[in-house]
This record gives sequence, structure tokens and C-alpha cells, in this order.
Amino acid sequence: MSRIQALGLSIGYGGAVVGEEIDLALAGGEVLCLLGPNGGGKTTLFRTLLGVLPPIAGEVRVGDQPLSRWPRRELARFLGYVPQAHAGLFAFTVEDVVLMGRTARMGRFGSPSAHDREVARTALERLGIGALASRVYTRISGGERQLALIARALAQEAETLILDEPTASLDFGNQLRVLSEIARLRRDGIGILMSTHQPEHAFKVADRIALLKAGRIVAQGAARDTATPSRLAALYGARVEDVASSLPTFSSRP
Repeated sequence: MSRIQALGLSIGYGGAVVGEEIDLALAGGEVLCLLGPNGGGKTTLFRTLLGVLPPIAGEVRVGDQPLSRWPRRELARFLGYVPQAHAGLFAFTVEDVVLMGRTARMGRFGSPSAHDREVARTALERLGIGALASRVYTRISGGERQLALIARALAQEAETLILDEPTASLDFGNQLRVLSEIARLRRDGIGILMSTHQPEHAFKVADRIALLKAGRIVAQGAARDTATPSRLAALYGARVEDVASSLPTFSSRP
């Protein structure tokens, strides 16, 4: 059974269609990576899969039922989301931001338990930012905020994660740390749908890759069979030889 599916999905907002005829399915213990240029519809697709935006046509299914039938609280226990880092509006501590991932597992009017705080601290330590726990979220760097949002998703303990460019604002060391965490989550049976502008990251962790251009899936399948130099060149408007030379996976090929 797929963890999440898009079936003949058309997406958009404000009456404007951004994407059409999108079919995707994510299984447990699988990493599906979405590649595509800016403005291609990746974030709009994610917001539709999460139920933030209604589909224009088609259907989103989570588990064995339509997304629309899921109570929001139960959905939060099943499906987690990491947006692109943002500055934030309120002066919460980093630990408080991560504890927000535990909300669906607390009582309706409950406060964090000792267990909730331990889960949050463990998530921070796994991403190497335990020392930031008492810092104010609005006063740390963009890369540190991104790691805090990933830690929040880990603390949520959802079965499926949607990650919107999770390594975009990170330095090289933290990119590797996040990719290692994604690989560990896959081994634990977590399904992960992620977007990135770095094909080499997709090759490192993805089981499958989908290419999204102008709101349509133009190819999807096994990572190295799908994200070929010729397809990536067409996707991003680059020269095939430039793409091939920039990817270690293909640089030795003619």
C-alpha cells in the first residue's frame, strides 16, 4: 500500500492552474526525489498533497483513503512536513519550535511531558544542534532554522515526510548530516518525498526520481535511469556536456 498518492492531480491556486495530470505514489521505506526548475510547481504540489490547497482535479490519497477523510490531528501523526526555512514571527526558543512537532501526540489541552521533551532533545542532537535548544529561533541563522524545522519533523514521529528543499540553506557539513538522516529514516521504514535543486543529493539518497517541468511530470523511475544528463539538460535549460561533467555519476560516460 502506498503511503501517499497523487492520482490525475491538477494543482493551482486563485483560479490559476499550475500543474496537471500528476501521478505519483510513495511507499514506506522509500525516498522519492522531485527535481525541477524554479516555478515548476513543486511547492504547490506539496501544499496540495498536505491538504493546504485543494486539488483542482484528481485525488490525493493518504494510506488507504482520500486525504479529505483524514481528521487533521490523525493526519499530523501520519504525515510530516519540512518547509523551506523562514524567519519566523515569534520569539520561541529552538526547543519550543521542535516541541511543536509533538502537538498531535499531546492531549488537546496538554503540555509537553518529560517524554516529549526527551524526543525533542534527541531530534536536536541527531542533527548536531543540541546546543541551540535555548536560543531564540528568530535570532539564529537561516541554515540553523532549517535544521530546527527538520528536527521538528523528526520529533513528530510521522510515518511519512514531505521535505521541501531540506538542504537548500545548509553548509556542506550539514547537508551531509541531513542526507545521512534521510538515509537512516528510510532504513527505519519512513517514506520520504523530497525536492531539491541538487541532483547529486538525489543520487545519494533517492530510490526513485520524478522530473517536474511546467507543472507536469515528464519522467519518473529509478534514480540513475531517470535523471540522465540529457533529461536534466532539457529540464533546466542547460547543455548536456555541462550537466554530465558536473555529476560524478555520469562524468565518466561518453
